[in-house]
Amino acid sequence: QSHDGVIPTVNVSSSTGDITQKGYEKKRSKLIGAYLPQPSGVEQPMAPDRRTAIGSSSSRYHRRRSSGSRDERYRSDVHTEAVQAALAKHKERKMAVPMPSKRRSLVVQTSMDAYTPPGEPGNLTGWRGHCSMEHWISRAIHGSTPSSTTSSSSTQSGGSGAAGRLADVMAHAHVGESDRLPASYGVTLAVVPSAWCEKPCDSLFFQTSSSPENHSAPPDVTTYTSEHSTHVERPQVSTVPRSTQKYGNAELMETGDGVPVSSRVSAKIQQLVNTLKQPKRPPLREFFVDDFEELLEVQQPDPNQPRPEGAQMLPIRGEQLGVVTNWPPSLEAALQRWGTISPKAPCLTTMDTNGKPLYILTYGKLWTRSMKVAYNILHKLGTKQEPMLRPGDRVALVFPNNDPAAFMVAFYGCLLAEVVPVPIEVPLTRKDAGSQQIGFLLGSCGVTVALTSDACHKGLPKSATGEIPQFKGWPKLLWFVTESKHLSKPPRDWFPHIKDANSDTAYIEYKTCKDGSVLGVTVMRIAMLTHCQALTQSCGYTEAETIVNVLDFKKDVGLWHGILTSVMNMMHVISVPYSLMKVNPLSWIQKVCQYKAKVACVKSRDMHWALVAHRDQRDINLSSLRMLVVADGSNPWSISSCDAFLNVFQSKGLRPEVICPCASSPEALTVAIRRPTNDSNQPAGRGVLSMQGLSHGVIRVDSEERLSVLTVQDVGTVMPGALLCVVKPDGVPQLCQTDEVGELCVCSIATGMSYYGLSGMTKNTFEVFPTSSTGAPVSEYPFARTGLLGFVGPGGLIFITGKMDGLMVVSGRRHNADDIVATALAVEPMKFVYRGRIAVFSVTVLHDERIVVVAEQRPDSTEEDSFQWMSRVLQAIDSIHGVGVFCLALVPANTLPKTPLGGIHLSETKQLFLEGSLHPCNVLMCPHTCVTNLPKPRQKQPEIGPASVMVGNLVSGKRIAQASGRDLSQMEDNDQFLFLSEVLQWRSQTTPDHVLFTLLSSRGAITNSLTCLQLHKRAEKIAALLAERGHLQDGDHVALVYPPGLDLIAAFYGCLYAGCVPITVRPPHPQNIATTLPTVKMIVEVSRSACVMTTQVICKLLRSKEALAAVDIRTWPPVLDTDDLPKKKPPQLYKPSNPDTLAYLDFSVSTTGMLAGVKMSHAATSAFCRSVKLQCELYPSREVAICLDPYCGLGFVLWCLCSVYSGHQSILIPPSELEVNPALWLLAVSQYRVRDTFCSYSVMELCTKGLGLQTESLKSRGLDLSRVRTCVVVAEERPRIALTQSFSKLFKDLGLHPRAVSTSFGCRVNLAICLQGTSGPDPTTVYVDMRALRHDRVRLVERGSPHSLPLMESGKILPGVRIIIANPETKGPLGDSHLGEIWVQSGHNASGYFTVYGDESLQSDHFSSRLSFGDTQTVWARTGYLGFLRRTELTDASGDRHDALYVVGALDEAMELRGMRYHPIDIETSVIRTHKSITECAVFTWTNLLVVVVELDGSEQEALDLVPLVTNVVLEEHYLIVGVVVVVDVGVIPINSRGEKQRMHLRDGFLADQLDPIYVAYNM
Repeated sequence: QSHDGVIPTVNVSSSTGDITQKGYEKKRSKLIGAYLPQPSGVEQPMAPDRRTAIGSSSSRYHRRRSSGSRDERYRSDVHTEAVQAALAKHKERKMAVPMPSKRRSLVVQTSMDAYTPPGEPGNLTGWRGHCSMEHWISRAIHGSTPSSTTSSSSTQSGGSGAAGRLADVMAHAHVGESDRLPASYGVTLAVVPSAWCEKPCDSLFFQTSSSPENHSAPPDVTTYTSEHSTHVERPQVSTVPRSTQKYGNAELMETGDGVPVSSRVSAKIQQLVNTLKQPKRPPLREFFVDDFEELLEVQQPDPNQPRPEGAQMLPIRGEQLGVVTNWPPSLEAALQRWGTISPKAPCLTTMDTNGKPLYILTYGKLWTRSMKVAYNILHKLGTKQEPMLRPGDRVALVFPNNDPAAFMVAFYGCLLAEVVPVPIEVPLTRKDAGSQQIGFLLGSCGVTVALTSDACHKGLPKSATGEIPQFKGWPKLLWFVTESKHLSKPPRDWFPHIKDANSDTAYIEYKTCKDGSVLGVTVMRIAMLTHCQALTQSCGYTEAETIVNVLDFKKDVGLWHGILTSVMNMMHVISVPYSLMKVNPLSWIQKVCQYKAKVACVKSRDMHWALVAHRDQRDINLSSLRMLVVADGSNPWSISSCDAFLNVFQSKGLRPEVICPCASSPEALTVAIRRPTNDSNQPAGRGVLSMQGLSHGVIRVDSEERLSVLTVQDVGTVMPGALLCVVKPDGVPQLCQTDEVGELCVCSIATGMSYYGLSGMTKNTFEVFPTSSTGAPVSEYPFARTGLLGFVGPGGLIFITGKMDGLMVVSGRRHNADDIVATALAVEPMKFVYRGRIAVFSVTVLHDERIVVVAEQRPDSTEEDSFQWMSRVLQAIDSIHGVGVFCLALVPANTLPKTPLGGIHLSETKQLFLEGSLHPCNVLMCPHTCVTNLPKPRQKQPEIGPASVMVGNLVSGKRIAQASGRDLSQMEDNDQFLFLSEVLQWRSQTTPDHVLFTLLSSRGAITNSLTCLQLHKRAEKIAALLAERGHLQDGDHVALVYPPGLDLIAAFYGCLYAGCVPITVRPPHPQNIATTLPTVKMIVEVSRSACVMTTQVICKLLRSKEALAAVDIRTWPPVLDTDDLPKKKPPQLYKPSNPDTLAYLDFSVSTTGMLAGVKMSHAATSAFCRSVKLQCELYPSREVAICLDPYCGLGFVLWCLCSVYSGHQSILIPPSELEVNPALWLLAVSQYRVRDTFCSYSVMELCTKGLGLQTESLKSRGLDLSRVRTCVVVAEERPRIALTQSFSKLFKDLGLHPRAVSTSFGCRVNLAICLQGTSGPDPTTVYVDMRALRHDRVRLVERGSPHSLPLMESGKILPGVRIIIANPETKGPLGDSHLGEIWVQSGHNASGYFTVYGDESLQSDHFSSRLSFGDTQTVWARTGYLGFLRRTELTDASGDRHDALYVVGALDEAMELRGMRYHPIDIETSVIRTHKSITECAVFTWTNLLVVVVELDGSEQEALDLVPLVTNVVLEEHYLIVGVVVVVDVGVIPINSRGEKQRMHLRDGFLADQLDPIYVAYNM
């Protein structure tokens, strides 16, 4: 059964990061030892399995689990067995899931004992012996103590109840495709009476014997060798295809045959790649068009899926509501009657936390106190003329859960005063999860008064003045205490107005929706009374019965039975508060015995708690109970609690027919309830349904005895006087077929009336008119939707399969959150997460719902434990529900938001997840398995020939995309010189004292300056030094290692005077010699420099101890320091003979991390200067401020050359000084009244971030930018429009004109192609469709349209420059607005690469390409950048239409994924937007996986929040699945001097495991 390419690995990773290699290996071999086969190759017996089974003896678990085994809503023994069997099946084809790696600070250290060997599904022998509770269930079900055989798991079974269900569920799981075969057709629902289950079943075996070849040695993907020599041949996994291009230090990573040596990360990636090779779900055929080119697949219904086949259901009517003669006309009338004729009769007994009766409220007291409350709220609030409350006004009731008596008095007081009570929870803190939403409800209901008890009032948070603060989102309230002692007595003649029940609103019950909003369901007085009558009839309530209530009395079943119906029938309610249940889970059972109660109202949780605690009780007798109302009977998983409870307590006098599950909803009140009978032979209904069928909305009895089943019990029949039907859950409310699951709708007087103040939602919920298939309405009266999903079974029994709120529709199939929770809880061992603290919800990503599971992890579980549990949960859910989980997250114990009664606040959890503030401690994302609707990968079509393209363009009237700058024809006095050295000599003679350069310090003061003559003299001395000490010949190369300043300029001209070729090199950083010095050394070596010129300080640095550690300093060429120069001049200055000889070399590290030097001839240098001079209109009278690095490209030209050529004064500001004083550059611009300034993106970003809050103070210091005409960002990339726009916005107040800010564009073959000059139109911005761009197409769209990407023109094309757009593959010319490679022809093109190895082909291709069609004569240089030209409506200075160049991105950088071209910057922009703590992001690909590295500026706890957010946004906006998410510290992503990200260096660092990431997540 082994699949090709799937590695059954043992998942161990030294993710803890805290142990040495040796320790790691020891630990690893200790763990894996048992799993490795014997050297001889003999199959090992399944010893490890048995050992784990014995090891988990129940005694060890008693201590560990009893605290956490609280909430067992979802306990189902059969389901647990099913899950175990499904996992056992999975065990053979174990997925090799790479474990995420964490930084040590994120890992909770644990002892070795808590460790379960990874890679094997630990304990498969059911859930036996986990705690006492499991122990007795297993005894009750299995009749004997469980015995383990050598088969992986076998369970003897015989006995009653649950065992019968076990027979209905057999254990042969076919994981994989067969799992999704249709269930048997056309079987009607079998009602299995539990009486049939008495006969013992055959014992079941879960077959998991594995085939021998599955035990071959797992390849050791962690590439460590074990110290213990288990002699196993381990095939090494080759992680690197040999053909891949090597960058930087990738060489260190592998030996000759492609086997990684030191890389742990790439092994994990390989593991991931192998996992992803597994066969996917069947491919999808049809699509819907999201856009003309990106087709998102849409799930087509499977032709074999089960479809409903029954007839159309008929609405069913409950029995007649018999009006009994003595039924009161209203509840107030009932209260008056009992309060006056039997005032001593007990109405309510409350308990303290010791279970002692605290207080008995009699009917007499209830009547007099309610009257007192009614009188006071009507007459004692406000003034006589202006009472605060009038009949019909809404009033909040705020009472704690342990004070039902005060609540009851206040509630009936409101009814008597005819005001409308709105019972809500006590707001404990100001940040209570749902409390803000409740505030909105109160506000919308116009509540101004809150009634509360004395104790509660004292407990509310108070401000310093003693006022109760206004809670977040709440209206201003008057708090009114209802204790009798605080109230004035009503006058003798005052009497409440007692009417018959009418259609006025009686009360408003709050309801929390799926999205967290809180609605108020209004219930009319007549509905309240009719509901009480219907309950009285169906439950057979009689006067003075005793009823025990454990439920919340403020709403739902607890309110209806324990506050309303009880008063109608003068019953006695024993109220057991939640706080007492926590201390003594048996308290409600004890109260039933003590008071011989006839009825008890509980939830399945209370039954489960009683089971856990019942051991020590001898004298329990439940024979008095005639009815046990199970309030959450509509949760299909309540059945297991009911069965288990009956199993245990049948011997204590509990009769089976007493258990009465009911179904209810806030909108429809009680929908159905099982009637208590005296006939124990009438069996309860139950059905074993196929989950597969249910997911298609079809009811199929599971006859194939498969694993994935849902066992449901009936919730009785329809309420008296009601009509019930089942309608399709979405779309028109059409009746379902009999074998179809739908939403239950009820037509009855006894339902809610509306959502308060929301007429639209009310219409959709409370005023529904179901229709038959012919379109005829079922009834003239409206129905109310119940929010419950289910069907009507045989005999009119109603079955509930789930709630609309928990419904998740994934690729057209329906799944219920509760079912998925149950499956997750059945995965053993459960010791990693808290039961009942699991949230399941769906989030919409890429047009489909995706399932998210969040659980609370116990503090003592190890990384490996939880990771193993997580991977098994994924497998279990996949096997049983046939659906993938998109994200599984574990959070630390007790951190999920709670509802007031301690459950999980689902919508709040979902909200936290989506906004990235859930702070999980473990995350597993599985987008690869879940996301099946991605667009088809693009199939590359054969290229259309260049000739056809050209003809096509001509035919369609499109112009060929080409453009050029102005002519360079007109000459001026200094243009006659061909060489810069001549220009300097001429200036030193004609204008000797004209200042050319001024250098500023970080304080803004002038450090020093150079006039024409000073520069000339200094250059002469340097030339002499070179000749004398350097003994250099003409044409020797000299490396200039200077900090940004005037020495660099003088040294440059010194070299020209001496006939040497200068290369400017950034000096090493004194704090970071280890990484910066090797680059310096490399440039010096690659450029073949004969000597190095530098300052004394750097000279010492190059020979320091630190330098010796970084490089071999003995191999430096001679180093000359220029601090003390010889006094004499050189005999004569060198005059170059030919303008095409080399002037200087320009070395730069490209964005792809390649070091490339280009050759600049004298002619090109002069042409360059001339071009810039014309574009920027530079003259000797001008001043230009330059804040750039002077080492390469346009930055160097502006810093060193332009001033000499044009004669203007350059104010030089070293960018490093801005780190000390961010305002330095702008202050200088303002102070010197500069019109033109140049900077880099790094400088602009520094100003935007550093001065963001200081604009006011800068204004007061007189900073004025209104004179700035051009502020140009010197760049070699697509303009960063967001940055330039925020810069413009920020400094607009200081006079900066937004038009002034622009960018330039240059590259290696031509250092400046575009530069926004002084004249000419402003830079334009267009919006293109990002999806079309991936297909190499340009499609212009409107601003703000989805998937639009703004692109800004890169400045005007420089004089003397011609541009054409060509197809990079065919080299054919392209039309206007078509995306292609930018080709350039100009006098200042570089003349070629300067390389040691002389890679000629590369050079000729880059520097001398010809078009394959059209103008095939012109020689062009290829920039390596994609872009397009677009003719605009604007006119150039020359009067022609202006052509704008838009740069999209470098071809080298672009990533080819799914056949489409992605530019990293687009993905990075999306990612940075997703969370406030992401400061920077870089993406790259590795073996076709997309790796996203994000810098986290925040606490490390936030690291895991980013994983789902990053995955979601990239899926949503780019239709890509992220393979690996790496979270690192700020500053880890390397950038070059221009502020461009060095993604390839980052990639090498990641693969060589050098990033020290906070977290690495491998998406499955």
